[in-house]
Amino acid sequence: MAVLGITVALLCWLAILLLVSVWKQVHSSWNLPPGPFPLPIVGNLLQLELKNIPKSLNKMAERFGPVFTLYLGPRRVVVLHGYKAVREALLDHKSELSGRGYIPAFQEHRNKGVIFNNGPTWKDTRRFSLMVLRDYGMGKQGNEERIQREIPFLLEELRKTKGQPFDPTFVIGCAPFNVIADILFCKHFDYNDKKCLRLMSLFNENFYLLSTTWLEFYNNFSSYLHYLPGSHRKVLKNVSEIREYVSARLKEHHQSLDPTCPRDFTDCLLAEMEKRKHSAEPLYTLDNISVTVADMFFAGTETTSTTLRYGLLILMKHPEIEEKLHEEIDRVIGPSRVPATKDRMQMPYMDAVVHEIQRFISLVPSNLPHEATQDTRFRGYVIPKGTTVIPTLTSVLHDSKEFPEPEKFKPEHFLDERGKFKYSDYFKPFSAGKRVCVGEGLARMELFLFLTAILQNFNLKSLVHPKDIDLSPMTIGFGNVPPHYKLCVIPRS
Repeated sequence: MAVLGITVALLCWLAILLLVSVWKQVHSSWNLPPGPFPLPIVGNLLQLELKNIPKSLNKMAERFGPVFTLYLGPRRVVVLHGYKAVREALLDHKSELSGRGYIPAFQEHRNKGVIFNNGPTWKDTRRFSLMVLRDYGMGKQGNEERIQREIPFLLEELRKTKGQPFDPTFVIGCAPFNVIADILFCKHFDYNDKKCLRLMSLFNENFYLLSTTWLEFYNNFSSYLHYLPGSHRKVLKNVSEIREYVSARLKEHHQSLDPTCPRDFTDCLLAEMEKRKHSAEPLYTLDNISVTVADMFFAGTETTSTTLRYGLLILMKHPEIEEKLHEEIDRVIGPSRVPATKDRMQMPYMDAVVHEIQRFISLVPSNLPHEATQDTRFRGYVIPKGTTVIPTLTSVLHDSKEFPEPEKFKPEHFLDERGKFKYSDYFKPFSAGKRVCVGEGLARMELFLFLTAILQNFNLKSLVHPKDIDLSPMTIGFGNVPPHYKLCVIPRS
Protein backbone atom coordinates (compact mmCIF):
# COMPACT_ATOMS: atom_id res chain seq x y z
CA MET A 1 0.00 0.00 0.00
CA ALA A 2 2.86 2.35 0.83
CA VAL A 3 4.39 1.80 -2.61
CA LEU A 4 1.01 2.39 -4.27
CA GLY A 5 0.55 5.60 -2.30
CA ILE A 6 3.97 6.90 -3.30
CA THR A 7 3.29 6.03 -6.94
CA VAL A 8 -0.05 7.86 -6.92
CA ALA A 9 1.55 10.86 -5.21
CA LEU A 10 4.31 10.99 -7.84
CA LEU A 11 1.81 10.73 -10.69
CA CYS A 12 -0.30 13.52 -9.15
CA TRP A 13 2.80 15.68 -8.74
CA LEU A 14 3.81 15.06 -12.35
CA ALA A 15 0.30 15.95 -13.52
CA ILE A 16 0.41 19.18 -11.52
CA LEU A 17 3.79 20.09 -13.03
CA LEU A 18 2.45 19.49 -16.53
CA LEU A 19 -0.65 21.58 -15.85
CA VAL A 20 1.45 24.39 -14.38
CA SER A 21 3.71 24.28 -17.42
CA VAL A 22 0.74 24.48 -19.79
CA TRP A 23 -0.88 27.23 -17.75
CA LYS A 24 2.31 29.32 -17.77
CA GLN A 25 2.59 29.03 -21.53
CA VAL A 26 -1.07 29.92 -22.10
CA HIS A 27 -0.95 32.74 -19.56
CA SER A 28 2.17 34.26 -21.07
CA SER A 29 0.69 34.13 -24.58
CA TRP A 30 -2.42 36.23 -23.93
CA ASN A 31 -0.92 39.23 -25.76
CA LEU A 32 1.14 37.21 -28.21
CA PRO A 33 0.24 36.54 -31.85
CA PRO A 34 -1.90 33.43 -32.37
CA GLY A 35 -0.42 30.01 -32.90
CA PRO A 36 -0.85 26.28 -32.36
CA PHE A 37 -1.35 25.09 -28.78
CA PRO A 38 1.99 23.93 -27.35
CA LEU A 39 2.58 20.67 -25.51
CA PRO A 40 4.54 20.68 -22.25
CA ILE A 41 8.33 20.41 -22.64
CA VAL A 42 8.37 19.80 -26.43
CA GLY A 43 6.20 22.79 -27.33
CA ASN A 44 5.18 22.62 -30.99
CA LEU A 45 8.12 20.56 -32.26
CA LEU A 46 5.92 17.54 -32.95
CA GLN A 47 3.78 19.72 -35.23
CA LEU A 48 6.76 20.65 -37.40
CA GLU A 49 8.40 18.71 -40.20
CA LEU A 50 11.94 19.00 -38.84
CA LYS A 51 13.45 17.98 -42.18
CA ASN A 52 11.75 20.95 -43.81
CA ILE A 53 10.86 23.61 -41.25
CA PRO A 54 10.29 26.39 -43.87
CA LYS A 55 7.56 24.22 -45.41
CA SER A 56 5.94 23.75 -41.98
CA LEU A 57 6.10 27.48 -41.26
CA ASN A 58 4.46 28.20 -44.61
CA LYS A 59 1.55 25.89 -43.73
CA MET A 60 1.16 27.49 -40.31
CA ALA A 61 1.13 30.97 -41.88
CA GLU A 62 -1.78 29.86 -44.06
CA ARG A 63 -3.64 28.88 -40.88
CA PHE A 64 -2.63 31.60 -38.40
CA GLY A 65 -1.62 34.51 -40.60
CA PRO A 66 1.69 36.28 -41.29
CA VAL A 67 2.57 36.72 -37.58
CA PHE A 68 2.26 33.73 -35.28
CA THR A 69 3.75 32.17 -32.16
CA LEU A 70 5.45 28.80 -31.78
CA TYR A 71 7.21 27.05 -28.94
CA LEU A 72 10.35 25.21 -30.02
CA GLY A 73 10.77 23.15 -26.90
CA PRO A 74 10.81 25.65 -24.05
CA ARG A 75 11.74 28.54 -26.33
CA ARG A 76 9.03 30.99 -27.38
CA VAL A 77 9.32 32.09 -31.01
CA VAL A 78 7.38 34.63 -33.04
CA VAL A 79 7.46 33.85 -36.77
CA LEU A 80 7.12 36.59 -39.38
CA HIS A 81 5.97 35.35 -42.77
CA GLY A 82 5.72 37.27 -46.03
CA TYR A 83 7.19 40.47 -47.41
CA LYS A 84 5.09 42.98 -45.48
CA ALA A 85 5.57 41.43 -42.03
CA VAL A 86 9.30 40.75 -42.56
CA ARG A 87 9.99 44.22 -43.96
CA GLU A 88 8.00 45.92 -41.19
CA ALA A 89 9.90 44.02 -38.51
CA LEU A 90 13.41 44.42 -39.96
CA LEU A 91 13.08 48.07 -41.03
CA ASP A 92 10.27 49.75 -39.07
CA HIS A 93 11.17 47.93 -35.82
CA LYS A 94 14.86 47.49 -36.58
CA SER A 95 16.01 48.60 -33.12
CA GLU A 96 13.48 46.67 -31.01
CA LEU A 97 13.96 43.42 -32.96
CA SER A 98 17.68 43.66 -33.68
CA GLY A 99 18.89 41.23 -31.00
CA ARG A 100 20.41 37.90 -31.98
CA GLY A 101 18.62 34.74 -30.93
CA TYR A 102 20.84 32.25 -29.14
CA ILE A 103 22.29 29.43 -31.26
CA PRO A 104 23.87 26.88 -28.84
CA ALA A 105 25.97 25.30 -31.60
CA PHE A 106 27.92 28.60 -31.66
CA GLN A 107 28.13 29.01 -27.90
CA GLU A 108 31.86 29.71 -28.25
CA HIS A 109 30.92 32.84 -30.23
CA ARG A 110 28.15 33.93 -27.89
CA ASN A 111 28.13 37.68 -27.18
CA LYS A 112 31.34 38.12 -29.19
CA GLY A 113 32.09 39.00 -32.78
CA VAL A 114 29.48 40.17 -35.28
CA ILE A 115 27.15 37.37 -36.38
CA PHE A 116 26.21 35.60 -33.13
CA ASN A 117 26.75 38.50 -30.76
CA ASN A 118 23.81 39.59 -28.64
CA GLY A 119 25.89 41.33 -26.01
CA PRO A 120 26.89 44.93 -25.30
CA THR A 121 29.80 44.82 -27.78
CA TRP A 122 27.69 43.93 -30.82
CA LYS A 123 26.88 47.41 -32.16
CA ASP A 124 30.41 48.75 -31.76
CA THR A 125 31.96 45.59 -33.21
CA ARG A 126 29.69 45.73 -36.23
CA ARG A 127 30.17 49.47 -36.74
CA PHE A 128 33.97 49.25 -36.55
CA SER A 129 34.09 46.12 -38.75
CA LEU A 130 31.98 47.81 -41.43
CA MET A 131 34.23 50.86 -41.34
CA VAL A 132 37.35 48.73 -41.78
CA LEU A 133 35.78 46.64 -44.54
CA ARG A 134 34.77 49.82 -46.33
CA ASP A 135 38.35 51.05 -46.16
CA TYR A 136 39.54 47.73 -47.59
CA GLY A 137 37.23 47.97 -50.56
CA MET A 138 33.86 46.57 -49.51
CA GLY A 139 31.81 47.09 -52.67
CA LYS A 140 34.51 49.32 -54.17
CA GLN A 141 37.45 48.97 -56.52
CA GLY A 142 39.73 47.41 -53.90
CA ASN A 143 37.66 44.26 -53.68
CA GLU A 144 37.05 44.17 -57.41
CA GLU A 145 40.80 44.03 -57.92
CA ARG A 146 41.10 41.24 -55.34
CA ILE A 147 38.48 39.16 -57.14
CA GLN A 148 40.00 39.86 -60.56
CA ARG A 149 43.43 38.78 -59.25
CA GLU A 150 41.88 35.51 -58.07
CA ILE A 151 40.09 34.72 -61.33
CA PRO A 152 43.22 33.43 -63.19
CA PHE A 153 44.01 31.06 -60.30
CA LEU A 154 40.46 29.68 -60.40
CA LEU A 155 40.48 29.29 -64.19
CA GLU A 156 43.86 27.53 -64.12
CA GLU A 157 42.61 25.06 -61.53
CA LEU A 158 39.55 24.37 -63.68
CA ARG A 159 41.77 23.80 -66.74
CA LYS A 160 43.74 21.22 -64.78
CA THR A 161 40.63 19.02 -64.71
CA LYS A 162 41.14 18.54 -68.49
CA GLY A 163 37.45 18.04 -69.08
CA GLN A 164 37.22 15.14 -66.64
CA PRO A 165 34.52 14.84 -63.93
CA PHE A 166 35.32 16.55 -60.64
CA ASP A 167 33.62 17.63 -57.42
CA PRO A 168 33.44 21.45 -57.51
CA THR A 169 33.12 21.91 -53.73
CA PHE A 170 36.72 22.87 -52.95
CA VAL A 171 37.89 23.97 -56.40
CA ILE A 172 35.15 26.58 -56.63
CA GLY A 173 35.23 27.29 -52.89
CA CYS A 174 38.90 28.21 -52.88
CA ALA A 175 38.21 31.38 -54.88
CA PRO A 176 36.00 33.18 -52.29
CA PHE A 177 38.17 31.61 -49.56
CA ASN A 178 41.24 33.39 -50.96
CA VAL A 179 39.41 36.69 -51.39
CA ILE A 180 38.33 36.81 -47.74
CA ALA A 181 41.73 35.45 -46.61
CA ASP A 182 43.39 38.37 -48.40
CA ILE A 183 41.08 40.86 -46.67
CA LEU A 184 41.53 39.29 -43.23
CA PHE A 185 45.16 38.13 -43.28
CA CYS A 186 46.70 39.52 -46.48
CA LYS A 187 47.31 35.88 -47.40
CA HIS A 188 46.83 33.77 -50.52
CA PHE A 189 46.60 29.96 -50.49
CA ASP A 190 47.45 27.48 -53.19
CA TYR A 191 44.36 25.51 -54.23
CA ASN A 192 46.00 22.30 -52.95
CA ASP A 193 47.22 23.79 -49.68
CA LYS A 194 46.38 21.35 -46.87
CA LYS A 195 45.44 24.06 -44.37
CA CYS A 196 43.21 25.77 -46.92
CA LEU A 197 41.43 22.49 -47.72
CA ARG A 198 41.10 21.65 -44.03
CA LEU A 199 39.49 24.98 -43.17
CA MET A 200 37.11 24.78 -46.11
CA SER A 201 36.11 21.25 -45.07
CA LEU A 202 35.34 22.58 -41.57
CA PHE A 203 33.21 25.39 -42.97
CA ASN A 204 31.44 23.01 -45.36
CA GLU A 205 30.83 20.33 -42.74
CA ASN A 206 29.44 22.80 -40.22
CA PHE A 207 27.08 24.33 -42.76
CA TYR A 208 25.77 20.85 -43.54
CA LEU A 209 25.52 19.64 -39.93
CA LEU A 210 23.80 22.83 -38.79
CA SER A 211 21.10 22.07 -41.35
CA THR A 212 20.36 18.54 -40.10
CA THR A 213 17.47 17.46 -37.88
CA TRP A 214 19.73 16.59 -34.96
CA LEU A 215 21.15 20.12 -34.78
CA GLU A 216 17.60 21.51 -34.91
CA PHE A 217 16.89 19.44 -31.81
CA TYR A 218 20.18 20.38 -30.18
CA ASN A 219 19.71 24.12 -30.68
CA ASN A 220 16.35 23.88 -28.89
CA PHE A 221 17.26 21.36 -26.17
CA SER A 222 20.98 21.99 -25.69
CA SER A 223 20.72 21.90 -21.88
CA TYR A 224 19.46 18.30 -22.13
CA LEU A 225 21.52 17.09 -25.09
CA HIS A 226 24.85 18.82 -24.57
CA TYR A 227 26.58 15.90 -22.86
CA LEU A 228 25.09 13.21 -25.11
CA PRO A 229 26.95 11.87 -28.15
CA GLY A 230 25.88 13.36 -31.45
CA SER A 231 26.91 15.54 -34.38
CA HIS A 232 26.60 18.68 -32.23
CA ARG A 233 29.91 17.65 -30.67
CA LYS A 234 31.49 17.69 -34.13
CA VAL A 235 30.14 21.18 -34.82
CA LEU A 236 31.47 22.48 -31.50
CA LYS A 237 34.84 20.85 -32.18
CA ASN A 238 35.00 22.36 -35.68
CA VAL A 239 34.17 25.82 -34.34
CA SER A 240 37.00 25.47 -31.81
CA GLU A 241 39.48 24.38 -34.49
CA ILE A 242 38.60 27.38 -36.67
CA ARG A 243 39.04 29.65 -33.66
CA GLU A 244 42.43 28.08 -32.94
CA TYR A 245 43.62 28.82 -36.47
CA VAL A 246 42.38 32.41 -36.31
CA SER A 247 43.93 32.92 -32.85
CA ALA A 248 47.28 31.71 -34.19
CA ARG A 249 47.10 34.22 -37.05
CA LEU A 250 46.19 36.96 -34.56
CA LYS A 251 49.22 36.12 -32.45
CA GLU A 252 51.50 36.33 -35.52
CA HIS A 253 49.95 39.65 -36.56
CA HIS A 254 50.22 41.03 -33.05
CA GLN A 255 53.93 40.24 -32.85
CA SER A 256 54.71 42.01 -36.14
CA LEU A 257 52.10 44.77 -35.83
CA ASP A 258 52.88 48.29 -36.95
CA PRO A 259 49.81 50.28 -35.80
CA THR A 260 50.67 53.12 -38.19
CA CYS A 261 50.63 50.83 -41.24
CA PRO A 262 47.95 48.11 -40.99
CA ARG A 263 48.28 45.36 -43.60
CA ASP A 264 44.76 43.94 -43.42
CA PHE A 265 41.47 43.72 -41.51
CA THR A 266 43.11 41.88 -38.60
CA ASP A 267 45.82 44.51 -38.21
CA CYS A 268 43.19 47.25 -38.11
CA LEU A 269 41.37 45.57 -35.21
CA LEU A 270 44.62 44.90 -33.36
CA ALA A 271 45.80 48.48 -33.89
CA GLU A 272 42.55 49.77 -32.41
CA MET A 273 42.97 47.37 -29.48
CA GLU A 274 46.46 48.76 -28.82
CA LYS A 275 45.15 52.29 -29.11
CA ARG A 276 42.50 51.62 -26.47
CA LYS A 277 44.28 49.06 -24.30
CA HIS A 278 43.82 51.21 -21.21
CA SER A 279 40.12 51.92 -21.83
CA ALA A 280 38.81 48.56 -20.49
CA GLU A 281 36.26 48.40 -23.32
CA PRO A 282 35.28 44.74 -23.92
CA LEU A 283 35.17 45.31 -27.68
CA TYR A 284 38.94 45.62 -27.97
CA THR A 285 40.14 42.28 -26.64
CA LEU A 286 41.92 39.43 -28.41
CA ASP A 287 38.99 37.16 -27.61
CA ASN A 288 36.42 39.41 -29.28
CA ILE A 289 38.70 40.14 -32.22
CA SER A 290 39.34 36.44 -32.84
CA VAL A 291 35.60 35.71 -32.94
CA THR A 292 35.00 38.70 -35.24
CA VAL A 293 37.64 37.45 -37.68
CA ALA A 294 36.35 33.84 -37.45
CA ASP A 295 32.81 35.10 -38.20
CA MET A 296 34.04 36.90 -41.30
CA PHE A 297 36.09 33.92 -42.43
CA PHE A 298 33.23 31.42 -42.18
CA ALA A 299 30.52 33.65 -43.65
CA GLY A 300 32.79 35.12 -46.33
CA THR A 301 33.74 31.69 -47.60
CA GLU A 302 30.84 29.29 -47.16
CA THR A 303 27.87 31.36 -48.31
CA THR A 304 29.45 32.50 -51.60
CA SER A 305 31.04 29.11 -52.24
CA THR A 306 27.75 27.26 -51.72
CA THR A 307 25.82 29.72 -53.89
CA LEU A 308 28.30 29.34 -56.76
CA ARG A 309 28.22 25.55 -56.46
CA TYR A 310 24.42 25.52 -56.45
CA GLY A 311 24.38 27.96 -59.36
CA LEU A 312 26.49 25.71 -61.59
CA LEU A 313 24.14 22.79 -60.91
CA ILE A 314 21.13 24.95 -61.81
CA LEU A 315 22.74 26.03 -65.10
CA MET A 316 23.42 22.41 -66.05
CA LYS A 317 19.75 21.74 -65.42
CA HIS A 318 18.91 24.60 -67.81
CA PRO A 319 21.42 24.50 -70.73
CA GLU A 320 19.30 26.98 -72.69
CA ILE A 321 19.99 29.58 -69.99
CA GLU A 322 23.71 28.80 -70.07
CA GLU A 323 23.71 29.31 -73.83
CA LYS A 324 22.08 32.75 -73.48
CA LEU A 325 24.73 33.68 -70.92
CA HIS A 326 27.52 32.64 -73.31
CA GLU A 327 26.03 34.85 -76.02
CA GLU A 328 25.82 37.86 -73.68
CA ILE A 329 29.34 37.35 -72.35
CA ASP A 330 30.79 37.04 -75.88
CA ARG A 331 28.97 40.18 -76.99
CA VAL A 332 29.89 42.39 -74.01
CA ILE A 333 33.26 41.09 -72.78
CA GLY A 334 34.69 38.83 -75.45
CA PRO A 335 36.93 35.79 -74.94
CA SER A 336 39.95 37.20 -73.13
CA ARG A 337 39.28 40.33 -71.06
CA VAL A 338 38.77 39.76 -67.34
CA PRO A 339 35.17 40.59 -66.33
CA ALA A 340 34.58 43.82 -64.40
CA THR A 341 31.72 45.09 -62.27
CA LYS A 342 31.00 47.81 -64.83
CA ASP A 343 29.99 45.03 -67.25
CA ARG A 344 26.92 44.31 -65.14
CA MET A 345 25.15 47.38 -66.55
CA GLN A 346 25.43 45.90 -70.06
CA MET A 347 24.67 42.33 -68.99
CA PRO A 348 21.08 42.31 -67.69
CA TYR A 349 20.64 38.60 -68.34
CA MET A 350 23.69 37.60 -66.27
CA ASP A 351 22.60 40.03 -63.56
CA ALA A 352 19.13 38.48 -63.56
CA VAL A 353 20.56 34.93 -63.42
CA VAL A 354 22.77 35.77 -60.43
CA HIS A 355 19.80 37.28 -58.61
CA GLU A 356 17.56 34.36 -59.54
CA ILE A 357 20.11 31.84 -58.25
CA GLN A 358 20.08 33.54 -54.86
CA ARG A 359 16.29 33.86 -54.86
CA PHE A 360 15.68 30.30 -55.98
CA ILE A 361 18.04 28.55 -53.53
CA SER A 362 17.11 30.80 -50.56
CA LEU A 363 20.40 29.84 -48.93
CA VAL A 364 19.42 30.65 -45.32
CA PRO A 365 15.66 30.02 -45.55
CA SER A 366 14.53 30.95 -42.05
CA ASN A 367 17.10 33.72 -41.57
CA LEU A 368 19.33 33.80 -38.50
CA PRO A 369 17.14 34.16 -35.39
CA HIS A 370 16.51 37.67 -34.09
CA GLU A 371 15.51 38.57 -30.54
CA ALA A 372 13.31 41.31 -29.12
CA THR A 373 15.50 43.74 -27.16
CA GLN A 374 12.45 45.17 -25.40
CA ASP A 375 8.70 44.58 -25.14
CA THR A 376 7.54 45.42 -28.66
CA ARG A 377 4.05 46.19 -29.89
CA PHE A 378 3.72 44.70 -33.36
CA ARG A 379 0.46 44.73 -35.34
CA GLY A 380 -1.62 44.90 -32.17
CA TYR A 381 0.30 42.11 -30.42
CA VAL A 382 3.05 42.28 -27.83
CA ILE A 383 6.36 40.51 -28.43
CA PRO A 384 7.96 40.31 -24.96
CA LYS A 385 11.61 41.19 -24.45
CA GLY A 386 13.84 38.15 -24.98
CA THR A 387 11.45 36.43 -27.41
CA THR A 388 13.12 34.82 -30.40
CA VAL A 389 11.88 36.29 -33.69
CA ILE A 390 12.22 34.49 -37.04
CA PRO A 391 11.76 36.75 -40.10
CA THR A 392 11.54 34.00 -42.74
CA LEU A 393 13.45 34.92 -45.88
CA THR A 394 12.03 32.14 -48.05
CA SER A 395 8.53 33.57 -47.59
CA VAL A 396 9.79 36.79 -49.21
CA LEU A 397 12.04 35.28 -51.89
CA HIS A 398 9.33 32.80 -52.91
CA ASP A 399 6.37 35.18 -52.82
CA SER A 400 4.12 34.04 -55.68
CA LYS A 401 2.67 37.51 -56.33
CA GLU A 402 6.09 39.09 -56.86
CA PHE A 403 7.68 36.02 -58.44
CA PRO A 404 5.12 33.97 -60.43
CA GLU A 405 5.84 30.24 -60.18
CA PRO A 406 8.45 30.83 -57.44
CA GLU A 407 9.38 27.14 -57.30
CA LYS A 408 10.74 27.39 -60.86
CA PHE A 409 14.08 28.87 -61.87
CA LYS A 410 13.21 31.81 -64.12
CA PRO A 411 15.66 34.69 -64.74
CA GLU A 412 12.60 36.53 -66.11
CA HIS A 413 11.68 37.23 -62.48
CA PHE A 414 14.29 40.00 -62.68
CA LEU A 415 13.74 41.17 -66.26
CA ASP A 416 11.17 43.58 -67.64
CA GLU A 417 9.32 43.22 -70.94
CA ARG A 418 12.26 44.84 -72.78
CA GLY A 419 14.81 42.42 -71.33
CA LYS A 420 16.28 45.04 -68.99
CA PHE A 421 17.19 44.17 -65.41
CA LYS A 422 14.28 44.74 -63.04
CA TYR A 423 14.96 45.42 -59.36
CA SER A 424 12.67 43.86 -56.75
CA ASP A 425 12.45 44.99 -53.14
CA TYR A 426 11.51 41.39 -52.34
CA PHE A 427 15.11 40.37 -53.06
CA LYS A 428 16.34 39.93 -49.49
CA PRO A 429 18.77 36.96 -49.42
CA PHE A 430 21.10 38.96 -47.15
CA SER A 431 18.26 39.94 -44.79
CA ALA A 432 17.73 43.64 -44.00
CA GLY A 433 17.91 46.22 -41.26
CA LYS A 434 20.53 46.35 -38.53
CA ARG A 435 21.41 42.66 -38.94
CA VAL A 436 21.85 42.72 -42.71
CA CYS A 437 24.90 40.71 -43.81
CA VAL A 438 28.01 42.90 -43.52
CA GLY A 439 29.53 41.17 -46.57
CA GLU A 440 26.62 41.73 -48.95
CA GLY A 441 28.55 44.02 -51.30
CA LEU A 442 31.51 41.66 -51.52
CA ALA A 443 29.35 38.56 -52.04
CA ARG A 444 27.30 40.11 -54.84
CA MET A 445 30.47 41.22 -56.61
CA GLU A 446 32.07 37.79 -56.26
CA LEU A 447 29.02 35.94 -57.57
CA PHE A 448 28.83 38.10 -60.69
CA LEU A 449 32.56 38.12 -61.50
CA PHE A 450 33.37 34.49 -60.70
CA LEU A 451 30.32 33.07 -62.48
CA THR A 452 30.91 35.30 -65.52
CA ALA A 453 34.60 34.28 -65.69
CA ILE A 454 33.77 30.57 -65.49
CA LEU A 455 31.18 30.78 -68.28
CA GLN A 456 33.42 33.03 -70.36
CA ASN A 457 36.02 30.26 -70.49
CA PHE A 458 34.11 27.00 -70.14
CA ASN A 459 31.02 25.09 -71.16
CA LEU A 460 29.42 23.14 -68.33
CA LYS A 461 28.82 19.44 -68.91
CA SER A 462 26.63 17.31 -66.66
CA LEU A 463 27.25 13.60 -66.13
CA VAL A 464 23.50 12.97 -66.45
CA HIS A 465 20.77 14.28 -68.71
CA PRO A 466 19.52 17.73 -67.60
CA LYS A 467 16.02 16.38 -66.95
CA ASP A 468 17.52 13.93 -64.45
CA ILE A 469 19.27 16.62 -62.39
CA ASP A 470 17.56 17.04 -59.04
CA LEU A 471 17.88 20.56 -57.64
CA SER A 472 16.33 19.66 -54.29
CA PRO A 473 18.53 20.55 -51.30
CA MET A 474 20.37 17.66 -49.68
CA THR A 475 19.14 18.92 -46.33
CA ILE A 476 17.11 21.93 -45.17
CA GLY A 477 17.67 23.66 -41.86
CA PHE A 478 20.11 26.43 -41.01
CA GLY A 479 20.76 26.46 -44.75
CA ASN A 480 19.56 24.89 -47.98
CA VAL A 481 22.50 22.60 -48.72
CA PRO A 482 22.94 21.61 -52.39
CA PRO A 483 23.32 17.94 -53.31
CA HIS A 484 26.74 16.49 -54.01
CA TYR A 485 27.51 16.25 -57.70
CA LYS A 486 30.31 16.13 -60.23
CA LEU A 487 30.60 17.97 -63.50
CA CYS A 488 32.98 18.54 -66.39
CA VAL A 489 34.12 21.93 -67.61
CA ILE A 490 35.01 22.00 -71.31
CA PRO A 491 37.23 24.87 -72.53
CA ARG A 492 35.48 27.11 -75.03
CA SER A 493 37.27 27.60 -78.31
